[in-house]
Amino acid sequence: MKCLIIAAGKGSRLKSLAEAKPLAPLKNIPLIDRVIDSALQAGVDGFYVVIGYQGSRIRSHLEEVSRAKKIPITIIENEEWERANGISVLKAKPYLDESFLLLMGDHIFDAEIARQLICHPPGDQEILLAVDENLENSFIDMDDVTRVFAEKDKIQKIGKGIDSYNCFDTGIFLCNPVLFSAIERSSKASGDDSLSGGVRLLAQEGSAKVMPINGLFWCDIDDPNNFKQAETYLSGLTKNCAE
Repeated sequence: MKCLIIAAGKGSRLKSLAEAKPLAPLKNIPLIDRVIDSALQAGVDGFYVVIGYQGSRIRSHLEEVSRAKKIPITIIENEEWERANGISVLKAKPYLDESFLLLMGDHIFDAEIARQLICHPPGDQEILLAVDENLENSFIDMDDVTRVFAEKDKIQKIGKGIDSYNCFDTGIFLCNPVLFSAIERSSKASGDDSLSGGVRLLAQEGSAKVMPINGLFWCDIDDPNNFKQAETYLSGLTKNCAE
């Protein structure tokens, strides 16, 4: 299974902790390394990482990670990184012609989530999104999280501002190339070249499914508060393991 990681954005709200957000050290391990490690534990055997802001620094780091972990990492440049994140996804279109795991470079998560996704592949023209049904999850930033309304295992609505929702988008997907054409069609039809725009179009066609994560851990590291929450959570894991 191949994995596409989006790590092109500026991440300005975390700039006080790191100039390049994917390299922010969480418990001494860069965020991007944690994403890669979770994917490896889930069974991924090759990576494609889209970079943009602070690209040269992130490229150098990923080249070191590739050598140290002995894993193939193809680095893809997105010079349009200031546009919506769907553009970063589209940059990988020439490289991926089969099912792939899609991850965000700043979302850390329990590897079991990705493992379960891989074990429940969608149809050839569908995508599968891991969703959090815990609407009281204290790690959620309600001003930033992408909300989802799902019914009968399919996405009906998705977006940051929707009022009616019953779960949250974790940013962990199992996709196939149908996603590329969906983002392209969304951009052409409405000017929406975001990842959610492509997912929204697939949802309208009944081709975007969900998989609940059933309480497994995930966190979008978007600002110092999220960073501190994740740090506290990981410290607790380390303590429990030591005991």
